[in-house]
Amino acid sequence: MAVERGLTGAFICGSALPWQNGRMKKHLALAALTLALLAPLAVAGERDHDRARRAVEAGEIRPLREILATAEQAHGGQLIEAELETEDGKLVYELKILVPGDRVLKVYYDARTGESLGTGKPNRRR
Repeated sequence: MAVERGLTGAFICGSALPWQNGRMKKHLALAALTLALLAPLAVAGERDHDRARRAVEAGEIRPLREILATAEQAHGGQLIEAELETEDGKLVYELKILVPGDRVLKVYYDARTGESLGTGKPNRRR
C-alpha cells in the first residue's frame, strides 16, 4: 500500500479498506438481505401492472381513464388513489376520492363493465 504524506498511522493501517472491518461486513450483509427480501415485491408490482395493461388491451376490463371520467361525473372531487383488486373472483376498481367537506369517499366499479358497485362509507381525512 502506498503511503501518502500527511496521513496518520491509523488511516494507513487499515481504515483505507473499510470492508475489512467486521462492522462493515455486517452492514453489507444486512443491505444484501434487505435487497433480497424487497426484490420480489417490486417484481410482483410489475406483474400486477402488466396484468392490468394486458387485460385492458385484450378488452377484458375497461381502461381506468373511462372509470375516472364516470366517477368524476357522479361524485366530483379529486382522485387520491386508484387500485385494481380482485373481489369474489372479479376485477374491481377501488377509487379513493377527496370530496367536499374534506372527506374521503371509496367508490367501487366493476372493471369489466364499468358499472358502479356502490360506495364505501365516507371517512374524514386525518
